[in-house]
Parts: sequence; C-alpha cells; structure tokens
Amino acid sequence: MLQPKSNTPIADEVPWSDSLTAYDRAHFTTYMRLLDASADDASEEEMAHLILGIDLAREPERARKALRSHLDRANWMVTTGYKELFAG
Repeated sequence: MLQPKSNTPIADEVPWSDSLTAYDRAHFTTYMRLLDASADDASEEEMAHLILGIDLAREPERARKALRSHLDRANWMVTTGYKELFAG
C-alpha cells in the first residue's frame, strides 16, 4: 500500500494562508499527486487512501474533508502559490 510521501502528518484541513506555508512546502508532492490523480479521474476513495493515507470506509467524513481541503490548496498552488516558489 502506498503511503503519503511527506514526513509531516496529513492535516484534516490544510492551514490556509494567502502565501506559501511550511505545510505547503512539506506537502508539495502530495498536492501534485492529488492533481495528477484527479486529472486521471481517480476516485475520492483512491486519492484519500493511496495519497492521503485515510481509509474512506472507516473515516468517511475525515477523508472527504481532508481530500477537499488538499485539492483546494493544490489548485491554489498551481494558480497562485507557485509564484512565490519562483520569487527571488
């Protein structure tokens, strides 16, 4: 079974900010994996389990909340947040 790639635990909700956070930097790979899986039409169950490490069957509310939060932040990263990665 695949586990989240970050050493930082997966939060139930991403800490939101108008700029990059330490959480964003620690979970950048997670965000990109979620975007890739979403583009490939992976199910919520697959993304929650394989990428976030949360069993949708055992923790449905937590899995959906975490998945939505991380996908929202991943989309923010590719539309806005990436600019900070390239700022000098």
